[in-house]
Amino acid sequence: MPTRTHQSAAGRVNTRIDNTVRTWMSHIHVDRGIGRMLVLLVIAFALFAVLNPRVFMNPLNLQNIMVSAPEVGILAIAMTLAMLTGGIDLSLVSIANLTAITISTMYTGLVASDPALAESLGGVIVLVGVAVGVLAGLINAFLISTVGITPILATLATMQIFNGIAIVWTGGKTLYGAPQALSAVGKSTVAGVPVLFLLFLVVAIMIGLLVNRTPFGRKTQLQGANPTAARFSGIQSASVLYGTYLTTGLLGGLAGVLFITRNPTASADYGTSYVLLVIVIAVLGGTNPMGGFATVTGVVLATLVLQVVQSGFNAIRLSSYEYSIAQGVILIGVMVFDQLRFRRRSRYVASTQTRNIASMSNVGEDAEEAPDTAGADAVETK
Repeated sequence: MPTRTHQSAAGRVNTRIDNTVRTWMSHIHVDRGIGRMLVLLVIAFALFAVLNPRVFMNPLNLQNIMVSAPEVGILAIAMTLAMLTGGIDLSLVSIANLTAITISTMYTGLVASDPALAESLGGVIVLVGVAVGVLAGLINAFLISTVGITPILATLATMQIFNGIAIVWTGGKTLYGAPQALSAVGKSTVAGVPVLFLLFLVVAIMIGLLVNRTPFGRKTQLQGANPTAARFSGIQSASVLYGTYLTTGLLGGLAGVLFITRNPTASADYGTSYVLLVIVIAVLGGTNPMGGFATVTGVVLATLVLQVVQSGFNAIRLSSYEYSIAQGVILIGVMVFDQLRFRRRSRYVASTQTRNIASMSNVGEDAEEAPDTAGADAVETK
């Protein structure tokens, strides 16, 4: 029967094993997306700067990269949040389009009767548009958390519903018109950096703090990593899922505002290619599709990488089809690299555990021999 010394030794060894695993996982969490995306960003930028410096390094082209990145990047951050819980949100682009259509419809309706009033209520119109996004997120949360539908099926269904509403609403046509304040923001720069890009960075920082520095963020990560453990820890999965999909709906609404800020038009089919693109960006940025961990910084860098590649392909006159091929090649390459590194670290952790278990056995044997030695000394003294 193990002695108390044996049990305490085993506890210390188990603690060391747990610490080793936690350290290993923290390295994955922090480094998985950021390091590789920095390297890819530098390589992509340098490559296209050499291939066609006159076009690619043109200040207007660099500004265009920073103007194009925010709407895709915010959608990718929203997708990252959904994936962090082990889910997905396929309706994000549809939510963004509904937001843009709401803003354009309200503005053009008011402008026809009172242009001054339409401009003065520009902020209210934008808030109503974002509220549509939040409402759509609430519908997703209800279907996933309360009804219990799998996230991929629930959001696939709502994507079709939201697309249908947008098509019926617009009659399949493109709407024109947005508050002038939005157009002004879309054209504004600070020290040569587009305001839209700065807003994207602000949103990324806020979501990064939400995920890594708040109780909600920690609950979200645990919910995605191990739902059973989260339940036994007292975490209400319903509240986590509602909070997550309300936030993704909010971000989808913000992306819709950026849609119409960048270009004062709205349609039901805008950004249809973004649905798969934002999934690619989230995974490239280090998000585990099965849930549990993600890096917002990695997602921001992944967004920039793909925007640089797209701009570079345009600079060297390659088509959008070839850009799609490049997306797939980059994704496969990163996944292969991840698997190789994961296996190497798994072997390292396994060997560390084996050594610690062997050490635990030796400590246990020494602890069992200790009472016999003490008894022998007592007999000799007597």
